[in-house]
Parts: sequence; structure tokens; C-alpha cells
Amino acid sequence: MLEKKPERRGWMQRLSDRWGVSPGRVLVILLVFACTGFTVLFLKRPIVAYFSGDGEQPLLFAVLYYILILPVYNVILLIYGALFGQFRFFWEFEKRFFGRIFGRKKG
Repeated sequence: MLEKKPERRGWMQRLSDRWGVSPGRVLVILLVFACTGFTVLFLKRPIVAYFSGDGEQPLLFAVLYYILILPVYNVILLIYGALFGQFRFFWEFEKRFFGRIFGRKKG
């Protein structure tokens, strides 16, 4: 009798199962994450230039930037999520994310 090998699923199917969405929506969701990341990347340079001029960025600015980028990133994520028709997914994603950060349990 032949042993049945465990089914190997691709990364798209694993993400689809984990997020509870179709494989097509996985691509849209990944596109939203990519757009958000690029937007934050492009916003950083002018902000850093404004506060540091031509010199080095002060340590205080660096600390504040990394603290403040989290809520800014998440707002941009929701905006892109809405633009790509995935607002509900990203709203639930944000609630879970901040729930983990602040130690809130489900239910």
C-alpha cells in the first residue's frame, strides 16, 4: 500500500487559508501592503530633509519618527485598503494588530 504524501500547498494558498480570502484577493491585499510601504518610503525623505536640513538627522527626530510612523502607516494602509476595495479586511487586520500590541483578548 502506498503512503499518501502530505499535500504541499503554495504560498498563495497558505495565505488564502490563513486570511480566509480567495487567492485573487490575496494578490490585491499584497498589492495594498506594497503600495503602503512605498508611500511611507517616499514620504520619509522629504520629512527627514525638512527636519535635518543638509546635516545629519538628530537622534530625537529618529526616535520620534519610528514611534509616529506606526499610526501613520496604519492609516495609509486603511486608505489603500479602501481604494482597492479591501477596507473590511484591513479594518479587521488593524483591530487584531492593535489588540495584540495593547494586550486585548478576543471575545
